[in-house]
Amino acid sequence: MTHGYPETHVLYRRLTHSFPLVVRGEGCYLYDAEGKRYLDGCGGAYVANLGHGVQELVEEISAQMRKVAYVSGVAFTNEAVETLADELAALLPGDLDKLHFLTSGSDAIEAALKLARQYWVETGRPGKHKIVALAPAYHGNTLLALSVSAREHYQTYFRDWLVPTARVPAPYAYRCGCGGSGECPQCSGAALEEVLLREGPETVAAFIGEPVGGSSTGASVPREDYWKRVREICDRHRVLWVADEILVGAGRTGTWSALERYGAVPDIMVLGKGISGGYAALSAVAAPERILDPLARGSGALLHAQTFAQSPVMCAAGVAAIRYLKRHHLVERCRCLGEVLHRRLEPLRDLPAVGDVRGRGLLAGIELVADKATRAPFPRSLRLAERLTEEAQRAGLLVWPNTGHADGVNGDLVVLAPPFVIEESQIEEMVGMLSLALRRTLERMEYRES
Repeated sequence: MTHGYPETHVLYRRLTHSFPLVVRGEGCYLYDAEGKRYLDGCGGAYVANLGHGVQELVEEISAQMRKVAYVSGVAFTNEAVETLADELAALLPGDLDKLHFLTSGSDAIEAALKLARQYWVETGRPGKHKIVALAPAYHGNTLLALSVSAREHYQTYFRDWLVPTARVPAPYAYRCGCGGSGECPQCSGAALEEVLLREGPETVAAFIGEPVGGSSTGASVPREDYWKRVREICDRHRVLWVADEILVGAGRTGTWSALERYGAVPDIMVLGKGISGGYAALSAVAAPERILDPLARGSGALLHAQTFAQSPVMCAAGVAAIRYLKRHHLVERCRCLGEVLHRRLEPLRDLPAVGDVRGRGLLAGIELVADKATRAPFPRSLRLAERLTEEAQRAGLLVWPNTGHADGVNGDLVVLAPPFVIEESQIEEMVGMLSLALRRTLERMEYRES
């Protein structure tokens, strides 16, 4: 049994696709109404890091609902939001100890960038209004978040509504001539300074980037000195650095913060996805007092309002998820099993069309190319990433596709981001299913490696 447009009253995300009806989840698996089992190799949308059907979390969230489900942040605070802020402040780096909670990553990106702009206005520098962002990159689908995302196929219809954004080449070693180890501006971080000087740092409010690549660069990992250099450049030119850890934070890369390995602290950090494990819609903006004090002395508020901001139920889900992660040592487990995952994935390099395998922790990207020697992408018209994703789902494996990273239009990759509770045997199962799905997809395309 599948559901699709226009057969039901639901406006689906894809209007030309039929969707199986999922009826339950357990651990790393989802089950549809026909009884078919799916290994959730991407945590839905990089969200289900705790696994599905964890009854401890359900009980704790239900307990909050029984006390009070909703209050407005305009009139009240509540126990859940105060506790969640305390829990996260203890885990975040540096002075990032004030948190504002929202319901989606896109919304939190909007709030973070508006905070950066408001900071400069309230400190007497209204000329600092530009945003600089990496390319490829993805930060969300609301208009300001979409503006700073380098997703050409998402932006096309809405270009007239978007804010101009200056672009810096992302530290994307596989598609850089230096392979990530040289002193090229792209991989060393020097390209950011070049862009700031070109734009005029007195006009730039913020620079935004994912500490480890998300879906847009397929888990590409910057070199060890990259973010320290970014920090130095931003300090030198008085630009606020916004770190987007929506996808790569909350333990996904084997440390609580993806930036932990780099020893650099941003001015503002954005969190989401895994901080609730998918048990409620939840995101967060973290900022220090040095950014917020000018607002407190001036307008007196962050000028970004949302009806469900700071609401008790979603914050209770965050408290339950964070404590579950800590109680069961799941971040440490993610780091250890990440090593297993990447070891198991290495043989995929020998398969036809696999150009690169990369990542950190339980986050891995597999980039597909038409020619391994030249790294030339497949033509976009072939829709390889989508075909592979559909083939994998037919086989009972869920992976996440991405396109356009090679040149803005072409490029195919899939990303794995399984729950932290995955077992070694399930990792082996996942890699085997992906390998088989790729072979079947290429056979149907009649692809022959040159």
